[in-house]
Amino acid sequence: MQRIPSTPPPRGAWQRAARGAGLLAPDGTSAPTIFAEMSALAVQTGAINLGQGFPDEDGPAEVLDAAREAISTGRNQYPPGRGEPDLRQAVSEHQSRFYGLAVDPDREVLITAGATEALAATLLGLIDGPGDEVVVFEPTYDAYAALIALAGATPVPVPLRPPLFQPDVEELRRAVTDRTRLILVNDPHNPTGTTFGTDVRDEIVRLAEKHDAIIVTDEVYEHLVFGSPHVPLATLEGARERTLSISSAGKTFSVTGWKVGWITGPAHLIDAVIAVKQWLTYVNGAPFQPAVAVGLRLPDEFFLGAAATLHDKHALLSTGLDAAGFSVIAPQAGYFTVADARELCKAHGRRDADDLCRWLPDAAGVVAIPVTAFVTAEHRDDYSTLVRFAACKRLDVIADASERLAAIARP
Repeated sequence: MQRIPSTPPPRGAWQRAARGAGLLAPDGTSAPTIFAEMSALAVQTGAINLGQGFPDEDGPAEVLDAAREAISTGRNQYPPGRGEPDLRQAVSEHQSRFYGLAVDPDREVLITAGATEALAATLLGLIDGPGDEVVVFEPTYDAYAALIALAGATPVPVPLRPPLFQPDVEELRRAVTDRTRLILVNDPHNPTGTTFGTDVRDEIVRLAEKHDAIIVTDEVYEHLVFGSPHVPLATLEGARERTLSISSAGKTFSVTGWKVGWITGPAHLIDAVIAVKQWLTYVNGAPFQPAVAVGLRLPDEFFLGAAATLHDKHALLSTGLDAAGFSVIAPQAGYFTVADARELCKAHGRRDADDLCRWLPDAAGVVAIPVTAFVTAEHRDDYSTLVRFAACKRLDVIADASERLAAIARP
């Protein structure tokens, strides 16, 4: 009798690329991610899960009420392929209101199933295949490597080293060449919480012009910046005609499960993305789209308040991390606080952040993620003692987690 293997070997182009990128084992199997492992540990131990980056409280009532009204009034069928006209208009108004960017809602805006689908459709639509390179800033949001592999391109990482997490301009210049098809910029940055300096932003645009590369920006934390307002790369001289800007409603309005995102940029680049997007989700989130339009038109006080509230949560979490023996790297934006556990690892006999994060659920009742989950093997040593904590939880949850963390430092 012929034996049928339990796991057929991978045969498709993406599987071959994914093996090469280290996303699959040689036999095509994939182990659970560190995120799934740590979430399972949280359930098993009853630990507070500060590993996953989603809020545990609802967004503004006006936005939620608008979604309910849309459902009850029959906005439940396919929306137009480019997205509901009113949401596209709201995105256009948003870009003008906050950044002074004039965007045509009919030709230069595309509504997507969250920012991740926007990234997938963009990479698949604009990458020609093997030989193309995509410059990324490492640590990288975990979807980037998979999406670049799916498009058949090669990632070229530029490291963001602690504690400032700013790229070395000379390393950036070496990374961008005539083989560079895209420069993928995550600013404000996940997982480090950094925002890029003026010199870095200017150099990205200069290099893109020099090497005729397209700039793709992931700006989902644009309204969760602590300090100076966010500056999109598309606002810089010479950038707009080669830049696709991506954002979403999930982080700003605490509705990560709605999966409503958007892309803005030149019409010919948007058209190339639509050619792929129509074969992915086709369309999405009909009753959520008018609700997001309501959110984008909320007064300035809402956006300022969201950032201030999140900043306070980071400060509370940092107090607990400091008391536990972590060295906190204060974030400039976003959901996450990164802390160096070097001394804590020594004190508790832990090898590195990976080992520590598997110990913390039992020892402290808190789950976090090692930053090494976001880096390639060649740069792993630079981040071996760094841990990422999600601060986007209720204040009482963060206070409880902070107290639990502080307790491990007590005799």
